[in-house]
Amino acid sequence: MPIRLPFATASILFFALTSPCLSSQQGINNPPGRQEVEKHPLVLEAPTGPQPRRLNVAEVRHDAMELATLAQSLPSEIEQVTNGTLPKDLNQKLKRIEKLSKSLRSQIALQ
Repeated sequence: MPIRLPFATASILFFALTSPCLSSQQGINNPPGRQEVEKHPLVLEAPTGPQPRRLNVAEVRHDAMELATLAQSLPSEIEQVTNGTLPKDLNQKLKRIEKLSKSLRSQIALQ
């Protein structure tokens, strides 16, 4: 003969027996560590690396004009070298030309 229980008792007994099953299924939706991750919200920050520099047009023009002036003075000084005399500032001019060309190349390469 089956045992008949009042509805309230039967429902309490049903929930008491099925609650462990429900709590074990919650682990599927909440994997380990999820609560810890939810404590620390994701914050997107702008990259902190070096920012691209803007081209300083005035500086580039100045360097280009100086480079052109130095380059125009070279043929006459090289002619002196072929005649056997070495102008005293030729080496300094060549170094300055090299420095200006490297500077211009790096400034333009950033763009």
